[in-house]
Amino acid sequence: MGSLLFAIIKTARPRQWLKNLALFATILMTGHIFEGAAFSSTLLGFIAFCLLSSSNYVFNDVMDIDHDRKHPFKKFRPIASGDLPKPLAYILSGLLVVSGLIISFSINKTFFTLSIIFILLEYSYTLFLKHITVIDILTITAAYFIRVYAGEAATGYHISVWIALATLSLALFLAIGKRRAELTLIQGYKGTLPNETRSSLSHYSERLLDTYTAMFANSTFITYAFYTFLERPVNQGFFFKGYTMFTQDLPDRKWIMITIPFVLYGIMRYMQLIYEGKGESPEKILTTDKPLLTTVILWSVCVVLIIYGIGA
Repeated sequence: MGSLLFAIIKTARPRQWLKNLALFATILMTGHIFEGAAFSSTLLGFIAFCLLSSSNYVFNDVMDIDHDRKHPFKKFRPIASGDLPKPLAYILSGLLVVSGLIISFSINKTFFTLSIIFILLEYSYTLFLKHITVIDILTITAAYFIRVYAGEAATGYHISVWIALATLSLALFLAIGKRRAELTLIQGYKGTLPNETRSSLSHYSERLLDTYTAMFANSTFITYAFYTFLERPVNQGFFFKGYTMFTQDLPDRKWIMITIPFVLYGIMRYMQLIYEGKGESPEKILTTDKPLLTTVILWSVCVVLIIYGIGA
């Protein structure tokens, strides 16, 4: 029983739930993360998307069982290895998607609609979209983008268009980096061809993926830099409440630009890991690579201090 429970948890891929933290982008960047109602709605939405995501991960492993058995690492997944029977996996996937949609419906109709679009997109990706070159990358990107706007739908607050563009660029950068790392990894194993693990990989060349990676690394940096320069202060900030007569100009300065070096280093570090063949799982890198994890933590701390402390 214990081994079966472990197999279920492993197949649900809780580490992948990090992607769903994108729902918190709205309340974080608009200065409302400490607002009880907004935080509760976002947290509930996060749980819903975790359940929906896990439903697709289980379904994906069932559909990919033959390909996974030829992959150097994926062959150890519970369904591919036989630790989790296929009939039970189908039931688990169904329970997860129903639970996620019930929670989504309890939030509001707009969030529920985005949840349906999200899970349909995820299932479509598993069934056929991931086999179509370029479309597979755009589908992964769309899923990231839906997560961000689901955070808007859950709270009613709206993020800057520059943050939206930065998110879009970052999603493309991560998705392309994932493909680039997969290609590097598979090429390092003799007797395993790219199309044996993922059919779309055979249509990507290293040169093409390198071009895509550089293009969206640049756009991520540029759009984020524009956000830091053009965004107006969201609130006064608790550091200066009651002291505005002495610090009248401080909140109007572009303090958020201080975070640009962290973003720049993060992009460069992730590119380094991609070309070392370690970018196949962005969420795994984020939790295991100490330099990148430290950068994300420092960026988060600076953003909170600037938006909520200074208010700029």
